[in-house]
Amino acid sequence: MDFRKLFLHSSLLVLHFAFSSSKDTITINQTIHDGDFLISRENNFALGFFSPGSSRFRYLGIWYRKVREQTVVWVANRDDPINGSSGVLSIDQYGNLVLHSYHNLKVPVWSTNVSVEATDTCVVAQLLDTGNLVLFDDRSKSTVWESFDHPTDTMLPGMKLGLDRRTGMNRFLISWRSAADPGTGNFSLQINPKGSPQVFIYWGTKYLARLSLALEKLCIYINASFVNNQNETYAAYSVSDASVILRLMLDYSGLLKKIIWQEKDGKWNEFQSTKSPCDPYGHCGTYGICDPEFLSRRFECDCLPGYEPKSPRDWHILKDASGGCVRKRLESTSLCGHGKDL
Repeated sequence: MDFRKLFLHSSLLVLHFAFSSSKDTITINQTIHDGDFLISRENNFALGFFSPGSSRFRYLGIWYRKVREQTVVWVANRDDPINGSSGVLSIDQYGNLVLHSYHNLKVPVWSTNVSVEATDTCVVAQLLDTGNLVLFDDRSKSTVWESFDHPTDTMLPGMKLGLDRRTGMNRFLISWRSAADPGTGNFSLQINPKGSPQVFIYWGTKYLARLSLALEKLCIYINASFVNNQNETYAAYSVSDASVILRLMLDYSGLLKKIIWQEKDGKWNEFQSTKSPCDPYGHCGTYGICDPEFLSRRFECDCLPGYEPKSPRDWHILKDASGGCVRKRLESTSLCGHGKDL
């Protein structure tokens, strides 16, 4: 009899675990332990604990649920890994999502760092089918915090990359340190909103490459948008075919990769990365302009109107335009056409 009761109790625990592992929300009275998962409603994404590569550390992350190769798109505690399977995620009395280790329940490993007047029913965290983890107040239906505002190395459809001037929120990508270490890496992808907004890849604080804002050129499946007004400056994209799984990822080597999942091959296919001759910042020097589609010329660099190469030999023979351009000699041109020379 005792054995039957023990078996029944164990079966109920298994059923409870299976149920808790398939839900997409967590409330103030619930926890996610290492081994549990949140699964988005349409089974697109999962949230749980993982170890990248051969690492022995544990991280809380979000990855594709329908992709056979585990591909993480967001990491919470990227610079504060947990040693062993002791992690637990919960919502505290202040309405924060909080990650602890059993080894130290007083000091959180990671937190959303917000403050909400929480009750048993008002604060909910939900993993959406977009891959966005959202913390919201169920009473007002207002969003308190979302992972899309704090990306790591991956830009997903529907995510904004750029600046919200109303809140001061600046969303940008930061690469992993390596394939087995999701910690903050050396490279970042940011929009510089000053003047005419431009997208740069930075190596630390140094400009490494300047990219086009025309995301629609990346793939036939992409519908891109760019907004620049007094409130916001950001780029975003959506995917026209819902069956296509596509992501933009800043690799730990500093390349921005556009990657699509090929189900028939069971692998990711990189269809474009930042390898244009115009990508390196300052490639054509001062007063120079770069055109990657230089079909009518033999060189991608040109000078602004009224300027000429500072070193014609370097420019035309060595194809090195780093010296830039200088103002043309007055006897050969006028910057103002038939007007007064400057």
